[in-house]
Amino acid sequence: MTQRVAFLVFDGVTMLDVSGPAEVLHQAVRLGLPYRLALVSPHGGDVTTASGLALAGATAVADAGPVDTLVVAGADRLAGQPLEDELLEAAGSLAERATRVASVCSGAFVLAALGLLDGRRATTHWRHARTLARRHPRVRVEPDALYIRDGRYVTSAGISAGIDLALGLVEDDHGADVARDIARELVVFMQRPGGQSQFSTALATPPARSDLLRSLVASVLADPAGDHSVPAMAASAAVSTRHLTRLFQTELNTTPGRWVERVRLDRAQQLLLDGHSITSAARHSGLGSDESLRRAFAHHLGTTPSEYRKRFTTTRGDTPPLSRAHG
Repeated sequence: MTQRVAFLVFDGVTMLDVSGPAEVLHQAVRLGLPYRLALVSPHGGDVTTASGLALAGATAVADAGPVDTLVVAGADRLAGQPLEDELLEAAGSLAERATRVASVCSGAFVLAALGLLDGRRATTHWRHARTLARRHPRVRVEPDALYIRDGRYVTSAGISAGIDLALGLVEDDHGADVARDIARELVVFMQRPGGQSQFSTALATPPARSDLLRSLVASVLADPAGDHSVPAMAASAAVSTRHLTRLFQTELNTTPGRWVERVRLDRAQQLLLDGHSITSAARHSGLGSDESLRRAFAHHLGTTPSEYRKRFTTTRGDTPPLSRAHG
């Protein structure tokens, strides 16, 4: 049975939010799978993307017909400006027809504004996550996820995470082997290293303003398993522990201990993917014991080291596929 997928587009849309998932589904069609893709906009016709390139021949919502899966693409303005009524009406009309509703990046703001994500888990680009949570307090925003399923709704993180989302949709429809073949063809991960996290601690850490803190951050990232207790770091920087803690709070908005733990967790994740045992990953990351590693995984990632490794044979993680989810 043909799966009819409608991409809701509009002027200013981010092109990769559309082209990334569309290419995944196009590869599925090349494998003989029954997807039919369509661009849909509030009024039809050509749409100018944020890059200035045009998407031609979008169908008007009124003429779109039946929809099995709706994908609402994103744009920076969706997180920063009031949403226009015609876009909300278009999304609402398509969502009513669809069995499955997805968003890429800031497209989640459209679904949230319609109340479709109330009481549900959702994600968006990490830069917009706080805004989404503040503007829509009934949505359970999880900023560190690449994509999240909750009932018939699937939301993804920023821009290229739409590819991860689309691979997950294909797996739900046709199984992990098909999704893996498509990922291989596109030269992308079946699921990215780092699990559900959109960015590592190194990438997420804003540049330190002071030379002292920049040097400390660099030394921890270079050797996470070293002695990076607060007294040791303070001694290395020739400052008091109190002053060091104040620097971390002021410049990085966290404590030295919490930041070092996240760096070590990043390292442990990569070691597990490289084939290390749990004991070896704990030791070489600086987390120390198996139990410390498990606690860090449970606290920050909501999973166990063993389950984390299993996620890389599937896109699903520990979330049930849409075919078995209800709501």
